[in-house]
Amino acid sequence: MADTGTQILERIRTEAEALGFHSVRVAAVPIELRREYYRQWIDSGQHGSMAWMERNNDRRLHPENVLPELRSIIVLALNYYQPDPDDRPYRVAKYALGDDYHNFMLKRLKKICRFLREDYGGEQRPYVDTGPLLEKPVAAAAGLGWQGKSTILIEPGRGTWSFLGNILTTLQLPADEPVPDRCGRCTRCIDACPTGAITGPYRLDASKCISYLTIEHDGAIPLEFRRVIGDRLYGCDECLDVCPWNKWARMTEEGRFAVRELPPLREMLAWDEATFAGRMQGSPMRRLKLHRLKRNICIVLGNTGGEADLPALRELCRSGEPGLVEQAGWAIAAILARGQ
Repeated sequence: MADTGTQILERIRTEAEALGFHSVRVAAVPIELRREYYRQWIDSGQHGSMAWMERNNDRRLHPENVLPELRSIIVLALNYYQPDPDDRPYRVAKYALGDDYHNFMLKRLKKICRFLREDYGGEQRPYVDTGPLLEKPVAAAAGLGWQGKSTILIEPGRGTWSFLGNILTTLQLPADEPVPDRCGRCTRCIDACPTGAITGPYRLDASKCISYLTIEHDGAIPLEFRRVIGDRLYGCDECLDVCPWNKWARMTEEGRFAVRELPPLREMLAWDEATFAGRMQGSPMRRLKLHRLKRNICIVLGNTGGEADLPALRELCRSGEPGLVEQAGWAIAAILARGQ
């Protein structure tokens, strides 16, 4: 007798737990994805320069167009929480403190896809923050949690610190029920956002978000945002840090997320491309490319640096590197104005 969908799902959960995932949920297809809101969000330009979000929306908003005969979407969660290092004069988003999750999570999803194909048939397609898939709405539909007022997914009993992986499958699996929104009257994430990027409950203007500005945005950091970026070198966790549901956050057990050591910021200003590639190999921060890393360093030093940082900033000014001279000059002026 062939295994039932319930038996297959139990096997998936067993295999996923062995691979480090802490939760597995299933969404049935077709699926509700707030399509009209997404279209309006794109049309209003709140996605900034992330042009890839404008493409393939026939599939992004309708996952059944990605995989013919799609019946279920398996959602897997991997906890990445750890406290911020207390020995750094700057901050990096917690998800980027260690190794890049994309590659090793995808390999783990492929292992699940392999046994599903070999033992149960069907067709499977894995995604880890890649491809045309709205991961957070899918996870909410699968009952993993709900999208909070910051639009971040919140898991009951865990909070906001999870990477999401998805497997689209033609297998019919028992679907989970969505969980209710439990944000209530809380507005801590909205109130805490340094740039006002969370413009209202469940509404995010990504073009103002510090994560967007320090990671996705390719040009100079606009003057209006330089001061509020403060000591944030890469990304921003402000709306996650203040969420009261994170009182249940648990330390990650994934060794790949161990904090990488980095030298002082002024030393990184002298890196060449080969040094950057070597030191950032396997890190999410490599996606910045060297010029954006140096740009971010200038902003952080302008906000937090002192006299010891001036020689490295002046050397950057003398280098004539396009797009960096002005930012380094701003940082020098800011340090001198503080009299440090």
